[in-house]
Amino acid sequence: MTNTAWQKSSFSGSGGDCVEVRTANGAVELRESDEGHLILRTTPTAFAALLQAAQAGEFDHHG
Repeated sequence: MTNTAWQKSSFSGSGGDCVEVRTANGAVELRESDEGHLILRTTPTAFAALLQAAQAGEFDHHG
């Protein structure tokens, strides 16, 4: 089993509430720092698509 260390975004504040990400056994895992026992696991392809959509503004609130 190969896991990398959890990483948090450089955009996260110092309050400790942030989303963390790591790779584990070929998957991408996400968790909220204050709920570390709840982990969302996805594929690298799906995670890349999510990041691209967020960067393109697809989740921005419009109204």
